[in-house]
Amino acid sequence: MQKISNLDTLKLFESAHIGVVIHTWDTSIVYANPQALNLLRLTYEQIIGKDSYDSQWHFIDDQYQRLATKDYPVNRVVVGDRIQNKVLGVIDGSKERISWLMVNAYAEHGLDDTGFVVVTFIDVTDSRQGFSFEQIVENAQDIVVVTESDKIKAPLGPKIVYVNKAFEKLTGYSKEEIKGETPRILQGSLTDKEGCKKIHDALVEKKPVAETLLNYSKTGQPYWLDINIIPLFDRNGEVTHFAAIERDVTENRFHLEQLKKRNEDLKLLKDELKHLVEERTRELQQANEKLALLAYFDPLTQIPNRRYFIDQTTRLIHFCQRHEYILAIGILDIDDFKLVNDKHGHDVGDEVLSALGGNLKKFFRLDDAYCRWGGEEFAFAVVSTDVKSMEKLCQRLLKVINEMTISCSNGFEFSINVSIGVCMRQADPNESLDTYMKIADDALYNAKSKGKNRVSFSTDIN
Repeated sequence: MQKISNLDTLKLFESAHIGVVIHTWDTSIVYANPQALNLLRLTYEQIIGKDSYDSQWHFIDDQYQRLATKDYPVNRVVVGDRIQNKVLGVIDGSKERISWLMVNAYAEHGLDDTGFVVVTFIDVTDSRQGFSFEQIVENAQDIVVVTESDKIKAPLGPKIVYVNKAFEKLTGYSKEEIKGETPRILQGSLTDKEGCKKIHDALVEKKPVAETLLNYSKTGQPYWLDINIIPLFDRNGEVTHFAAIERDVTENRFHLEQLKKRNEDLKLLKDELKHLVEERTRELQQANEKLALLAYFDPLTQIPNRRYFIDQTTRLIHFCQRHEYILAIGILDIDDFKLVNDKHGHDVGDEVLSALGGNLKKFFRLDDAYCRWGGEEFAFAVVSTDVKSMEKLCQRLLKVINEMTISCSNGFEFSINVSIGVCMRQADPNESLDTYMKIADDALYNAKSKGKNRVSFSTDIN
């Protein structure tokens, strides 16, 4: 075999500003000049003697797809090709940064076992775009979710492999928590089953699909998403993953309903009498759609209603059980509220209820559940790690309500007292919400019987 040191161009290679790597015919590297070592970010010992199957680096094409070993420049030359001005990216095992190289490769001294393959390359990284598509996706305002394309059948698939920051912000799940889970973890009892089936069928057929769905955050907060799912292909045209680009349209959906209602009301004024029945029917349908959106809120107090509370608290029970947190469920009742209605009328009573609802909205956090349970009763559910902080919170709630001054439209000002019964438990999803509410109601009765305007706790936690 001819020795590399006998090549006339050796001194030229040593001082050249282009990288030069020389392979024997079995693709083993027998020479690399200093510029090659610099561009490949390798030492002399790390590269000499290695062949094209070495795991310290790999190539990608200009579409960021990993290059098969058979398509490496040296292997293409061995099978008879000549590589001219081909742009490839190279990633070594120590860094994620891509170096972009313009590569030329050819055979020297004939195509036999005494020949060499000479590979030359220059750095063209600066001429590539100076930004990262991954960085753009990571910081995009829209949610991006990438899943595997196989095993999409419930309940285990498809598995999530990537989410961006927007996903974490909206759902409350971190990347570490959600990876390996399925997007079904975000769905709930009111998520449209037909919409889910449409998405499932499209994934089975490896086709793009768009849908609007109601999803839930980690703590049970509902939100609406416009979802656009597209298949991702590898260089061989096979679908390997699905990417979902999602936009939070909760507010837009509500405002759209309001705008539609206003436009239709204006149209009613101009329509002929013969169209009145048709317009009224359409208005009723739209009112039903709006009611479906607002079905979670009490019309008097403008805070969540019993239906919303049941849905969210059921989720909190499961959340506490998974993380071994304590759940406090309380019932709050206005003391002697009947006297207010009898003396001042139900309109004043409604103003008192509205004022109390507004105070509860300010007091509780976004992750807490609270509602008007019915009449002058309100309910709440709070997650905590210890009993003491939960007791302090309930006492602080009692104090805040005692310090309220309610100014009514008839000129009267009111201060109210409330009694609160609280059930504190290590959450058990095998127990129904009714069980917790019954315990809280018994505690409320105990508070009333001891003179009202106090908090009574029922707990089995030391």
